[in-house]
Amino acid sequence: MTDVLLVRYQRTTPNLRGHHPGVFAMVNGLAHAGRLTEEQYRFWREGNAWFEAAYTDPSTVDPQVYDRELHPGAASWFKATAVELIERAGGYLAILDAHGVAYERVESTAPGRIVYEDEHQVVVTPWTDAVGS
Repeated sequence: MTDVLLVRYQRTTPNLRGHHPGVFAMVNGLAHAGRLTEEQYRFWREGNAWFEAAYTDPSTVDPQVYDRELHPGAASWFKATAVELIERAGGYLAILDAHGVAYERVESTAPGRIVYEDEHQVVVTPWTDAVGS
């Protein structure tokens, strides 16, 4: 797949679809449920605005990248070389910690089939056969 180390922060338990939501999805869920403190909410809004300005949202390049039919289980991974992106995700992890949301850091050079890639991230679908497992 790639020689680049990839990093993902994801929930330790799967959701109802059997997927492990990533760090941004988990914090977005807390925010949409009204569970963030005023300070956390401000951080979340400012952080999301910063990420949207600084990094490409894969769905703006390929609107079907997260399509459940075309790319079941599609998940974003940071390239380990995207140091600033990973460091800034730390504030989101602190929010998860404050709310007792269990997550894990996962690293791989081959987490699945790449359906999107840019300088800072990839979106992959899980391997479904023995070829990439």
